[in-house]
Amino acid sequence: MAGSEASMQGKVVLVTGATGGIGKVAATELARLGAEVTIVGRDPARTAAAVTEIQAKSANPNVGSLLGDLSKLSEVRRVAAEFKAGHARLHVLLNNAGALFHERLTTADGLEMTFALNHLAYFLLTAELLDLLKASAPARIVNVSSDAHLGAKIDFDDLQGEKRYTRWRAYGQSKLANILFTRELARRLAGTGVTANCLHPGVVATGFGSGKGVMASLIKLGAPLMLSPEQGADTAIWLASSPEAEGQTGKYFSKRKERRTSKAAKDDAVAQRLWRESEKLVGAPA
Repeated sequence: MAGSEASMQGKVVLVTGATGGIGKVAATELARLGAEVTIVGRDPARTAAAVTEIQAKSANPNVGSLLGDLSKLSEVRRVAAEFKAGHARLHVLLNNAGALFHERLTTADGLEMTFALNHLAYFLLTAELLDLLKASAPARIVNVSSDAHLGAKIDFDDLQGEKRYTRWRAYGQSKLANILFTRELARRLAGTGVTANCLHPGVVATGFGSGKGVMASLIKLGAPLMLSPEQGADTAIWLASSPEAEGQTGKYFSKRKERRTSKAAKDDAVAQRLWRESEKLVGAPA
């Protein structure tokens, strides 16, 4: 991370969505800074390969992994339980796993896939690890959101996209949910020594959003203008490690600077209602 003197020696970090893209870059850099890093991946072979690569690039052997499909609530709980069984501390939780789905899919829990993976996984994993984060304070929660939240709204009458589904509507709602969740989480964590921030990584050239159709073609055409995964990961790494980010909470960042959000992302009543609805959907109070 250019221009940072931050050391992560003695810090314990958990990164989701870290088998590729900005998640793998962030995990690698945090390991290079000295952290003990655990990554979460879904595919065993790909996850094992990512661990080997991160260890080699960071020259840090203290990199491990947990396997789990974070679209499934039971898997989120199991990943959290396995992490807690093996670790007495957690200083940074980087919620990064997410996807855009070209058609409406449902999870094993009967939830719409975009909302389940991009929001509820953040919500539930954080809730399951919150006691450990508090016990390790000062600690940081970093949630990867997106400027895709601009123009989006939380449709409480159709959270699951059953009445109307388009991929960008669902994705935008999930990224708005990330910001509202971060805002409410920061409010609830005031005074605990645990901060919560979110970020826009930029438009990054990764496999994300790839697939068929017009949008896939546009993504390929625009790839030369997109950020590299290294550039896209920079703000997440900065929020996780930099002394400059210490104590900052409830904010939305891009390029290491606090950024304005949409008006909808500042609505605390909606944030609190989303929290309550999310508790119902995961089947437990957070």
